[in-house]
Amino acid sequence: MSRTSNRADGDIVQDFLSVADLLEEPQLAQLYAYLAREGEATVQDVMDDLELAQGTAYSYVNRLVDAGVVDVTDDDQPRRYAAREIDLTVTTAAGDREYTITPALIDAVGRRETDADIDTYIDRHGVAGLATALTYAVARERGEVTHRLMAEDLDISPLAAEMILQALRPIVHEHYDIEEAGAGLDELDIDGDAADDA
Repeated sequence: MSRTSNRADGDIVQDFLSVADLLEEPQLAQLYAYLAREGEATVQDVMDDLELAQGTAYSYVNRLVDAGVVDVTDDDQPRRYAAREIDLTVTTAAGDREYTITPALIDAVGRRETDADIDTYIDRHGVAGLATALTYAVARERGEVTHRLMAEDLDISPLAAEMILQALRPIVHEHYDIEEAGAGLDELDIDGDAADDA
């Protein structure tokens, strides 16, 4: 589900509305991220791995299929489902920033209910702010920025920057190729001292 210039405007709007549901409901985002990670799964897999009740699992899967972000890959019983690739660029209402909605961002939103740092960050900075933080998290894992640089760029405290970077770290490693050479910056605590020197 990529936004491309040759698609009809109605298709792009439908794509956005489908993805907007994922960004508004962490449970749907969590299910989408699970299917994207697994490649494909049955509703029973969803129930077992995400600890969802049968009715809830079927309801969520059907909502994602209806929204066009999940496909049925096998009609034989049990049916198998797979997440469609999402890559949709959105401009903020103020028109001052663009961000791309990717499976990694949807995964981060899906962890909102289980990660207080992500939840707090979204409450304070919105999904667009989380998308920006995810960009910094990728750059940090590649050794290109520090939490202090992020804090300065975004006008947030170094502690807030470090907390969201740490919360996003597992998501970055699941969705991006990260060379281990950049891992040295992970060992820094919020004061810039090596964490294992304490």
